[in-house]
Amino acid sequence: MDYQGDIIRPPSEAFSIILQVTTGCSHNRCTFCGAYRDKAFQIKPAERIEQDLEFAATWCGRQTTLFLADGDALTLPDALLRALLKRIREKLPWIRRVSSYASCQNIEAKTDEQLAAYRQLGLSRLYLGLESGHDPTLKAIAKGVDSESMILAGQRMRAAGIFVSVTCLLGIAGATMSLEHAAATAMVLNRMQPHQIAVLTLMLLPNTPLYRQMLAGRFTLPNQAQLFQELRCLLAGLGPHRTQFHANHASNYFSLDGRLPKDQEGMLATIDQALAGTLPLKPEPYRAL
Repeated sequence: MDYQGDIIRPPSEAFSIILQVTTGCSHNRCTFCGAYRDKAFQIKPAERIEQDLEFAATWCGRQTTLFLADGDALTLPDALLRALLKRIREKLPWIRRVSSYASCQNIEAKTDEQLAAYRQLGLSRLYLGLESGHDPTLKAIAKGVDSESMILAGQRMRAAGIFVSVTCLLGIAGATMSLEHAAATAMVLNRMQPHQIAVLTLMLLPNTPLYRQMLAGRFTLPNQAQLFQELRCLLAGLGPHRTQFHANHASNYFSLDGRLPKDQEGMLATIDQALAGTLPLKPEPYRAL
């Protein structure tokens, strides 16, 4: 397989075939993200992708899921994306799920009919980086969209029959707007109603604008107690719709994993233990992105 640069994928795609169809990110302006700072965005040549599909057809018969990398595969023009999904089905007929990251801008650029067509062709899961439902925070981190746009994107993916996994980021609003960010994010998730919510904790990377803002004293990362209060506010604010809730990423100080609404009270009790200092926490050196 031809992999250019570091490959980033969701934790749930650990055992998937990783098919890199683009490099980098077409937006690449989010102040907290250092994943693609050294990569120019481009769509990989069709010949190279076909060679990788041939490799997968020969050597990846035991893997039943496939993830389209890098961070912006859904930016492919409609005709190219349809052709790719058809080719995956032809070459790898045993694949039961094709997934990709999706930005709000990606979804805005597609029609409802196109999204439904991708689902019919096997693209059944999309990972949307919400990060925050708090509009001042979305603007500050240069996400390029507001919360209403995020809600509409999530709703349109669901309407197309696609499994929607949404990522939220603890600490991204800084210490001063921590709880406002958490409450607004819960409100957005309640309207979006994703199938899965994944909560990560911000880790500042030296190659990012947000890290430089921190060094200049213009951004203060919440302390542990503030992060736990932020997580509690977010979780407590979620409504009764059924969804998977995961705060078990390597960046988090402790793990939560359950289904809402049935596990909500138990997970809130775990957070209270962390706030009370009675829950073992992950040592700082063991946290990672």
